[in-house]
Amino acid sequence: MAKPTGFIEYDRQDVRHRRVADRLADYFEVDIPHSREELTLQAARCMDCGIPFCHGYGCPVQNRIPEFNDLVYHDRWEEACDVLHRTNNFPEITGRVCPAPCEAACTLNLNDDPVLIKHIEYQIVERGWAEGWILPKPARTKTHKRVAVVGSGPAGLAAAQQLTRAGHDVTVFEKDEKPGGLLRFGIPDFKLEKRVLDRRLEQMRAEGVQFETNVTVGDDLSLKYLRKRFDAILLAMGAGEPRNLDIPGRGLDNVHFAMEYLTQQNRVNAGAEIPPEKRVHAEGKVVVVIGGGDTGSDCIGTANRQGAKEVRQFEILPEPPKQRAFENPWPTWPTIFRTSTSQEEGCSRRWCVLTKKLSGVGATVRRLHGCGVEWTRGESGRMSMKEAPGSDFSMDVDLVLLAMGFVHVVHSGLVEELGVNLDGRGNIEIDENFMTSQPGVFAAGDTQRGASLVVWGIREGRDAAEGIDRWLKKEG
Repeated sequence: MAKPTGFIEYDRQDVRHRRVADRLADYFEVDIPHSREELTLQAARCMDCGIPFCHGYGCPVQNRIPEFNDLVYHDRWEEACDVLHRTNNFPEITGRVCPAPCEAACTLNLNDDPVLIKHIEYQIVERGWAEGWILPKPARTKTHKRVAVVGSGPAGLAAAQQLTRAGHDVTVFEKDEKPGGLLRFGIPDFKLEKRVLDRRLEQMRAEGVQFETNVTVGDDLSLKYLRKRFDAILLAMGAGEPRNLDIPGRGLDNVHFAMEYLTQQNRVNAGAEIPPEKRVHAEGKVVVVIGGGDTGSDCIGTANRQGAKEVRQFEILPEPPKQRAFENPWPTWPTIFRTSTSQEEGCSRRWCVLTKKLSGVGATVRRLHGCGVEWTRGESGRMSMKEAPGSDFSMDVDLVLLAMGFVHVVHSGLVEELGVNLDGRGNIEIDENFMTSQPGVFAAGDTQRGASLVVWGIREGRDAAEGIDRWLKKEG
């Protein structure tokens, strides 16, 4: 505990953001970090709650939150940095992009504003880099066991670092030109500048992790070769199969999956030259984003930075309540109305909307046709949807972005060739050690659990590394 009466004496002070006009002119991160003095008072709000639900329930990696809050309050930052890294390989990433379920589970959240946990985490690790406290930790002894990690998102990277530190020789295979997966190509720079990722990758290289980019396993590299060369394989490709919109007009030009759009802009930000005729650009256009989650929000922020004429976001589900519903009690994640920094920058939002058809002039989309829907809860508790009478509408549109989430790992190619068992949702099945139905082949993160949070990817990458390490030791 930091200060026994801190939660009484000090109010939560949310993170400030750069002015909208300023941040729309670039792709730099939007948050303005608190001063060290401000952060000390925020850490002081961590109370003697007895059972820290933030740690045991809210945080997938089980960060020792009360402990590092206490250390920050007592100006023991280097120790706080060490405590943070004991459970989380990449706190500089979760401190930026995690939705902070720890704060939702904070005991103060019962009747007050929660502790500013996420920003405290961010500040600890950033000071750790600035002070030179974060250094490579190569293994003291080598096992000479070889592990292939397929995919370099949060699960693959966390597993690779843990396995390398355990003494194994790890090679990470990535189909794109640089490692990072969706951390690099999916999350916009205004949420996660890529220098942050590159800084951590350099530490991993210094520890011994090998990265092979522009390699599609199963195509550029045969599965037979992989099985022969490596003692274990970890599948960490993510849930890359996007949820599609099967309606008339889906095949028109300027109708794109969100990840196509976001990936292209991230590459442009990194210096890639893309011919104008191949650019998906929102300048001067009426943009409709279909899907109300984080990916949809990222599309909004990107479209506004590109100079969109108008941005609208449609969500098929009802508008969430402003406060927790009775059936959504603390410490569960609160399904409530939220406004992201991207939505603040300019966007009209509408709920209970079903897109029924797209029409165009020639091959290019020009109109969106939709309707309102009504949701009712049946006796079983399940929600059902029907079209609202007389709610049909149509509107002009120049660019439609599909941000409705992801269904499961891509099956074609490596997954089918391996012949691993899948669950009812199309994810790869694993046992308690994260091994698939094929001996020596493991899976972690979105590949086996479906689309989820970065912090869950880190947790599962660490857990899978433990399972692989145990199996390799057992196999001799």
